[in-house]
Amino acid sequence: MEGLFMRIVRGEIPAYKVMESEHCLAFLDIFPLVEGHVLVVPKVEVDSVFEVPEPYYTGMWTMARQLAPAIRSAFPCLKVGVAVVGLEVPHAHMHLVPLQSVEDLNFASPKLKMEPSALQAHAERIRSALTLGM
Repeated sequence: MEGLFMRIVRGEIPAYKVMESEHCLAFLDIFPLVEGHVLVVPKVEVDSVFEVPEPYYTGMWTMARQLAPAIRSAFPCLKVGVAVVGLEVPHAHMHLVPLQSVEDLNFASPKLKMEPSALQAHAERIRSALTLGM
């Protein structure tokens, strides 16, 4: 049985998408660590990031590299951090998180509870920054 992220990839479950390619999809985490927290997932269901086949693996990192400046522009921060944890969903994915401090990447911290309208606005900010070439 396919999991949550594959259902999002196929459009069966709505998501706040910010970028899509042939091999990957990026969307907002609906329970973010901080505002602007994005997930990048391959369009193939594999549990471990180190088992993701090419070209999906390279696609994830390429997408992350394209998204980071847009996230930083949309959510001013010191850096955009990246984490691959993979314990909460059995589908390889990376977290792109705007950082003001290392604590912003603490997955033991309480997650934000955001309204759908705020998530939609955040996705639009990132997509706009991508369009502007940030």
